[in-house]
Amino acid sequence: MKETNFKSMEEFWPFYVSQHSKAATRRWHFVGTLCSIVCLVYAVMFNLWFLIVVPLIGYGSAWYSHFFVEGNVPATFGHPFWSLFCDYKMFGLMLTGNMDAEIKRLGKKPIFTY
Repeated sequence: MKETNFKSMEEFWPFYVSQHSKAATRRWHFVGTLCSIVCLVYAVMFNLWFLIVVPLIGYGSAWYSHFFVEGNVPATFGHPFWSLFCDYKMFGLMLTGNMDAEIKRLGKKPIFTY
């Protein structure tokens, strides 16, 4: 799927999923998102300076997966807001065990790497 100017998250979502075809990439995103949520909660409850860590952990693990696992450029660079929203959508689908079904629904075949 070719990258373009997307008008909605629904338009962007299939492109986003195509950029996360490998299970290892999705797992890195899941871990990064989970850790960033934990850091956010910690920052709000105990130390606001810890907010600095939230994007470092979230984006750091996601970008690592794109450069070294998936072999592509993070969609965040071209579409930061759509990417953030879709990351949380993917996190929710993975948390509930529905991401593989979503990949199949979009007509994609997941690439499994371990």
